[in-house]
Amino acid sequence: MAATRPAVIALTALAPVSWGSTYAVTTEFLPPDRPLFTGLMRALPAGLLLLALARVLPRGAWWGKVAVLGVLNIGAFFPLLFLAAYRMPGGMAAVVGSAGPLLVVGLSALLLGQRPTARSVLTGVVAAAGVSLVVLEAAGALDPLGVLAALASTASMSTGTVLAGRWGRPDGVGPLALTGWQLTAGGLLLAPLALLVEGAPPALDGPAIGGYLYLALANTALAYWLWFRGIGRLSATQVTFLGPLSPLTAAVIGWAALGEALGPVQLAGMALAFGATLAGQAVPSAPRMPPVAVGGGSFSSASRNGRKDSMDLTGTALRR
Repeated sequence: MAATRPAVIALTALAPVSWGSTYAVTTEFLPPDRPLFTGLMRALPAGLLLLALARVLPRGAWWGKVAVLGVLNIGAFFPLLFLAAYRMPGGMAAVVGSAGPLLVVGLSALLLGQRPTARSVLTGVVAAAGVSLVVLEAAGALDPLGVLAALASTASMSTGTVLAGRWGRPDGVGPLALTGWQLTAGGLLLAPLALLVEGAPPALDGPAIGGYLYLALANTALAYWLWFRGIGRLSATQVTFLGPLSPLTAAVIGWAALGEALGPVQLAGMALAFGATLAGQAVPSAPRMPPVAVGGGSFSSASRNGRKDSMDLTGTALRR
C-alpha cells in the first residue's frame, strides 16, 4: 500500500535530522583539519555501496552530466563544507547555508523559468532568521578562508540543485542510482586531491573508524536515499523546507550530549525555524525540481578550537 503524504514527509525528514548529527560526530570522533579526507570517506564508500545496490551505470551524455553534478554536489561541496566548519567561528557557516533555498529560488527563476512565490520567499527568510538565532552568537573575528568556503559550498550546492532540476533523471533510473553516481564521481575526484593536499591518510583509532562508518552509511548512503525518495513523491518546495531540521537537530544534540547552552533567544529561533519547516509543507507547489545531494552540516567544536561560540555548523542543503 502506498505511503501517506505525512508518512513520506516524516521519512524524508530523517535525512536532515541525520545530517544534524554530523556536528557531534565530526568534533568528537574524527581527526581535525582534514576536510578533503573527511569528504572522501563520507562520499566514496557510500557511493560504491549504492552503485552495488542499484547495478546501473550512466549512459551517453549522462557520463558528463554526472561528472558535473558529482563535482558540484559532492566533490566541491563536501570539502568546502568541512573546511568552513573547521575554520568559521560560531554558527556563521550555518547562517550562510540557510540562505541556500533563497539562492536556489533565484537560480531557478533565471535558468528554469520558475517564478518564485512571495510565500515561498517569505518562508525561506523566516527559516534563515530562525537558524541565525539558534546558532549565531558573537565569537571574535571571522576567518576569511572560512567565510569564502561557506559561500562557495552554498553556491556549489545551489548550482548543482538547479542543474539537476534542469536535467532530471534518465528514463528508468531511480534516486538510488543517481545518488550513487554522484557520490562515486565526487569521491573519485576527492581521492587524488586528498592525497596531494593533505598527504597520507591519518592514523585512525576505533572512535574515528566508527565515526567514518556512521557518516558513510547512515549519514550519507541511507540519508541521501531517503532524501531522493522524498523528492520523487513531494514537491521541491516541501522537501527544501525540511532543511532547517538539520541545524535544529545539531542544537538539540549539542545541548543534550555536549553541554551546549540553549538560551531564550536560541529557543525562539528554534520555534521560528521549525514553524517555517511546517509552513513549507503547505507552500503551493512549484514545478518539481529534484534537489541534489547535499547533506548534512558539519561543525567544529568551540571548546576544542578555543573559541567562545556555542556551536559551529554548516547547514544542510536544501537540495536534494
